[in-house]
Amino acid sequence: MLLHAVFARATANFFGNTGPTGQRAMAAMAEKYGARVSDGLAPEVAAASVAQGSAVADHILAWSQGDGGAVVENMGFPLAFTPDTRPGHWKPTSTIAQQQAPLLPGWGSNRPFAMPAADACGLPPPPAYSEEKGSQFYAEAFETYEAVRNLTPEQTAIARFWSDDPMLSTTPPGHWMQIALALLEDEDAPAARRAEVMARLGITVADAFIACWQAKYEYDLIRPVTYIKKVIDKNWEPLLITPPFPEYPSGHSTQSGAAATVLTAIWGPDFAFADGSHEDDGLPERAFPSFWAAADEAGISRLYGGIHFRAAIEQGLEQGRCVGAYAVALKMGAQA
Repeated sequence: MLLHAVFARATANFFGNTGPTGQRAMAAMAEKYGARVSDGLAPEVAAASVAQGSAVADHILAWSQGDGGAVVENMGFPLAFTPDTRPGHWKPTSTIAQQQAPLLPGWGSNRPFAMPAADACGLPPPPAYSEEKGSQFYAEAFETYEAVRNLTPEQTAIARFWSDDPMLSTTPPGHWMQIALALLEDEDAPAARRAEVMARLGITVADAFIACWQAKYEYDLIRPVTYIKKVIDKNWEPLLITPPFPEYPSGHSTQSGAAATVLTAIWGPDFAFADGSHEDDGLPERAFPSFWAAADEAGISRLYGGIHFRAAIEQGLEQGRCVGAYAVALKMGAQA
């Protein structure tokens, strides 16, 4: 009952700006599960549990108000933004008026959970910007260009499986949450183990996006679609829609590397699993021999989608490995 009260209070807080339909759904869910978990409890025990759970939630929510990300205005797109107009820097990739400014440019300043600082997992700069055919930058852009033009059915399936578009899916970190939840369900894990696994995973993907966003706006790199249309082929189009923020490093790669590091520490380096996260969307499950095999596929999916250059993927995965190590080192449960 205590856990239910925590979840009910937190859900109402984080999704409080949803419309009437969402509000009714949250209220119905709270009532349904509240009745289920209170069944058989003495009324005074149920009431005390709700009170304590609500107090716990309120304490955590109060602490969160100072993390830098408590208030997100205009869906994360700054109302005033001055882009860097020098060659090689990010340019808007969408015709949507709101997306002429990049998403959440200040997110890298947020307070991390396990990392000591947002730049604790810094990474080397991307290849130097160049439009010369013999340069490394041109070579990476041409690789992305050719990859999209010559996609195999398997590569297309990989790109779409890991796309995890906002408002159309559980999002990239939610995808890894689904994987962990399914594995915990398969082993019928007790509540304490479920709580520790999900807390450690949630902490690391949150930190991964802080670290990644800090680097994205430090390097402010141009996206493949902008460069390729300008330098290689003005008619080229990526398979997937390019997100509205700088390219380097890959967010999918950083958070996937962080998630794989944590899940490998929990289940082991050779833990094979099947991921059916998108079966309801008509995408068949994919099998992996390890969490890192899945992370590597999530990373390369962004090259197949035309979203990233290779350096952003490879360095993002390494950044995620660093971020994940901090979450692995946290003492929880019996360790604390």
